[in-house]
Amino acid sequence: MTFAELRALYDLPLYDLISRGRAAYLQHWQGGEMQLCTLLSIKTGGCSEDCGYCAQSARYQTGVKAEKLMETDAVLAAAQRAKENGSTRFCMGAAWKGVRDGDAKFEQVLGTIREVSKLGMEVCVTLGQLGETEAHKLKQAGVTAYNHNLDTSPEHYANIVTTHTFEDRLNTIRHVQHAGMDVCCGGIIGMGESIDDRLRLLEVLTNFSPAPESVPINCLMPQAGTPLHGQPPVDIFELVRLIAVTRIAIPRAKVRLSAGRTLLTREGQALCFFAGANSIFYGDKLLTAENPGVDEDRALLDELGLVPQPPRPERSAAACAESCVA
Repeated sequence: MTFAELRALYDLPLYDLISRGRAAYLQHWQGGEMQLCTLLSIKTGGCSEDCGYCAQSARYQTGVKAEKLMETDAVLAAAQRAKENGSTRFCMGAAWKGVRDGDAKFEQVLGTIREVSKLGMEVCVTLGQLGETEAHKLKQAGVTAYNHNLDTSPEHYANIVTTHTFEDRLNTIRHVQHAGMDVCCGGIIGMGESIDDRLRLLEVLTNFSPAPESVPINCLMPQAGTPLHGQPPVDIFELVRLIAVTRIAIPRAKVRLSAGRTLLTREGQALCFFAGANSIFYGDKLLTAENPGVDEDRALLDELGLVPQPPRPERSAAACAESCVA
């Protein structure tokens, strides 16, 4: 879609926009299903990048200490707990600029992925920048989706990150697509950007071929010590509008209400779900930020009559692993 088309949607009266978002959602998805994803930081802190929102950057004094890469057994135990709690996608994140073929840490991650993939969950990783070789090895190990957010618009990007470019992000996404993994790609709002910036980011996403499988919409959780600490919270109606436009523009994507849910009321979350969000991160913690507790989320989903969405059979990690072995 073009920016003008997205802007026209965004500017509709709120109830009209929400109604159109709901209609697009019901056309492509089961109305009572919610994808539950668990996110685990397998390598926390010490990142060389200067992303202005991130407490894991070594450039800022945030109190987050650099930790070693988690051992496979510890990650596997966390994945098993996530599955038992109802998650159908397990996401692993590492605070790296990127990975390189032949590096011992990358080989360790590949081994961990192979073990996690045996649990039958969808497996997602976010490891920074990838080349073609690294992307294919992740696919072969059992990764079903790679998360690499664009964060914000091309125009606003340099105000947030200077250690890599918007085009660097797009190159990684191309490698992911060429390798045959699903693309999980969205952004963060509340970083001083304009409404136009949010829609220009969405314009880029709508022109991916194939379209993103998942679109995470994160609300900035300002971290003490980072350049973006002190930014005001995102207005709930702005968030709902963006979710509805995203649902209309990329109707077959899972639209994930990601970071920042602790800043929303139960009613605000319910409105986001009605407008088209059908995926959440599920568990007490994201990479370094707090997240609503499992019991709290279960109570909310029960109240709304929502049930966990099963993993897609054709894209489960176990099926992928078996086909790769064959």
